[in-house]
Amino acid sequence: MDIVRPGGELSTRPLHFIWIADCSTSMKNNGKMDALNQSIRSAIPHMIRVAEENPNADVLVRAISFASGANWHIEEPVHIDDFRWKDLEPHGVTDMGKAFTLLSDALKMPPMTDRALPPVLVLVTDGQPTDDYKAALKELLRQPWGRKAVRLGIGIGKSANERVLREFIDNDDLKVLQADNAEELVEYIKWVSTVVLKAASSPASQTEESVSPASNVIIPEIPDDFWESTDVSVADVW
Repeated sequence: MDIVRPGGELSTRPLHFIWIADCSTSMKNNGKMDALNQSIRSAIPHMIRVAEENPNADVLVRAISFASGANWHIEEPVHIDDFRWKDLEPHGVTDMGKAFTLLSDALKMPPMTDRALPPVLVLVTDGQPTDDYKAALKELLRQPWGRKAVRLGIGIGKSANERVLREFIDNDDLKVLQADNAEELVEYIKWVSTVVLKAASSPASQTEESVSPASNVIIPEIPDDFWESTDVSVADVW
């Protein structure tokens, strides 16, 4: 006998994963931009594996770059199986607010629908905003999908403004991920691309048919022995 689920069977639902990447001039120092490009590229196979484990989630990836202004680096949502990373090039200042404006427009309904899963937004920066980011961030969090999204922040090097990243995350249960060398950046990018993506695409995150005020995605904490299980070297720091 067929089992009828309340509300019907779970169908494939879009999960938007968006990188928001700092491309300011300082990112060319000490190989930071090269490390970011390589980290994201190496994370793609892991994202594909996570997506294959949950066929009810249709993982769509794109990217915003910001420097002197902000642009869609990859504008159209690309299915993870077809996703290819295009290298970023550093230039200019750090107009993070303009990136938040692009992101806010993308998360409005439409083009988003109430059938989507909570988006995953990953902000990566090595500095601090050079424009009025606060108003743009406020508008982003005013959007239902902006508020419901899983927002993560990765600081690259000691100059990254942790306070701004915390404002973006706006969740006391999630910490800013501080990458002080290329190996740490690779591991953090892998973590958000696997553990966080899996949590956002799990059945627990698919129970809400409409957009609720806050995300119902539970993100596991990074274990205290996280670095003990990796080959990270802390000899070279940014």
